[in-house]
Amino acid sequence: MPLAEIPLTAWHKRGQSFVFRGHTIRYWVAGQGEPLLLIHGFPTASWDWHYLWQPLAQRNLVIACDMLGFGESDKPLDHEYCLLEQADLQQALLEHLGVDQPVHVLAHDYGDSVAQELLARHYEARFQMASCVFLNGGLFPETHRLALVQKLLLSPLGWMIGRAFGRSALSDSFGQIFGPHTRPSESALDDFWQLISCNDGTRVLHKLIVYVPQRRRLRERWLEAMQRDEVPLRVIDGEVDPISGAHMVARYQQLIPHADTVLLANIGHYPQIEAPVQVLKHYLAFRERIAGPMSYLAYS
Repeated sequence: MPLAEIPLTAWHKRGQSFVFRGHTIRYWVAGQGEPLLLIHGFPTASWDWHYLWQPLAQRNLVIACDMLGFGESDKPLDHEYCLLEQADLQQALLEHLGVDQPVHVLAHDYGDSVAQELLARHYEARFQMASCVFLNGGLFPETHRLALVQKLLLSPLGWMIGRAFGRSALSDSFGQIFGPHTRPSESALDDFWQLISCNDGTRVLHKLIVYVPQRRRLRERWLEAMQRDEVPLRVIDGEVDPISGAHMVARYQQLIPHADTVLLANIGHYPQIEAPVQVLKHYLAFRERIAGPMSYLAYS
């Protein structure tokens, strides 16, 4: 049975704001129970989670924000964007909400890197992580295959590429990274584009893309954290994603002890949009396994 979507207009109305280091950040909260932090990817926003939002909120206190430079949050042009600062932002949001217990994390793409940093901070006693599930993302720089637009944004002409990036370019890009039978509708593309382009968002795309070299510099720190094998981890991955599909999962299985991985057949880079029912099933099974059937089903 398909999951109900939340239209972008309704999503917008449910949002709240707080100030992080002088910048306005939009965030969303729903449900009750153990805190579950959802961290979105590049170049989209927290609306990526809208199919999963209500089902997850039946069992968790679900929290998500549009990170700095994304979605409805501020997108300062004269700013050096950094994955470490985005991790600081997630912690500031939890502090703003008064969350002081271990947090479950579900992340995608760029958000995977933020989650990896939070995992490293967990082992430094700077963050309390209860579990983490990664959707398609560049967990290892050596397996991250950049899309053409990402390569162009990283070039010296990236600022020009970003400003020229339009709705048709987004459609072309998504057509390449979604699964062959699960590409977004024209209406969904309109909504994605609205979130990317609002607040002059295309003017900062070339600044946001610096996460790629940042990942390379932080690889060993994050790999060491994932190899600790104390916080429960799972990867749920669309296998036909050309950026971080089955080839990334194969590398994960080589590097991570007791690797817990799920491959979704014929699904691309955005499994939470392309196959939300499957993602929900595998996520809830993971949570039930690590908590025990009775303790987790008590939230139903």
